[in-house]
Amino acid sequence: MPRPSVIETGELQVILEDIADRVAGMSERGKVAQYIPELASVDLNQFGIAVAPIDGAPVSAGNADTLFSIQSISKVFSLTEALQHVGATLWQRVGREPSGDPFNSIVQLEHERGIPRNPFINPGAIVVADVLLEDRSSDEAVNDVLNLCRTLAEDASIQVDKAVADSEMRTGSRNRALAHFMKAEGNLKAPVEDVLSLYFRQCSIAMSCRQLAVAGRYLAAAGQNPADGSTVLSAQRARRVTALMMMCGSYDASGEFAFRVGLPAKSGVGGGILCIVPGIASVTAWSPGLDAKGNSHLASIAFQELVRATGWSVFGPSV
Repeated sequence: MPRPSVIETGELQVILEDIADRVAGMSERGKVAQYIPELASVDLNQFGIAVAPIDGAPVSAGNADTLFSIQSISKVFSLTEALQHVGATLWQRVGREPSGDPFNSIVQLEHERGIPRNPFINPGAIVVADVLLEDRSSDEAVNDVLNLCRTLAEDASIQVDKAVADSEMRTGSRNRALAHFMKAEGNLKAPVEDVLSLYFRQCSIAMSCRQLAVAGRYLAAAGQNPADGSTVLSAQRARRVTALMMMCGSYDASGEFAFRVGLPAKSGVGGGILCIVPGIASVTAWSPGLDAKGNSHLASIAFQELVRATGWSVFGPSV
């Protein structure tokens, strides 16, 4: 199978601007997440895309510097923290299989006695948050996730959006139900409200397409931070994180995204999608309108167009 190839900066800029121009004219833009009040008011008429090569400066188009709530994309960074913290013992409490159900479903969790299918659905990420609290307070743990994002993005200005976090705390009844069920099954150790405080705040980290693309480069670089050469994850663990992104990163539309795009991805209901082109680059696209599965409608289309133009699918170029 041919490996994805590097695209020259000027050509990549033309590709991204063409995608942004075409997306701007599309009438169907999806719907913003209504169940989080702070997200319900975000302007639908926004789209950004950024590519951060392993070697070289980011290339972007559209609203690539507009901050948005990364939501479930944060699960990539909290999973990275947990793997740094406890290693493979994490998999005793969280599975590695696609769910096939909505990301906040309690039915499957009940059937499997409180062991979430994977770390990218809500109950799985809640267990990961619990792992991060084993020897730290909720404030310390959220700062660790935040500082990882800052270090990887090379930007100390990245913050938690307090208004979004407060909004989630007020309306997070379903996530509380998931957490209490897992607590009853013995798969949460810390107090539920401490776990959810961390979880809601990590989901409320605000980043731009450019920041998020740069932050994701370590997964494209086999676990190494291209900025300083430091090891974020071993090559094996980085490969396994990207495998989980491919299988589970787009909620119960992960198979469809792999079919149409062919890149490891993690989406969030804030409208962002982070994709990894192994050995080449990290890419983020954002538009706040979601499809029926909770993935950004326009960002999903943009990735299909990007792969068609670059041949960056891990399954080989389009023909």
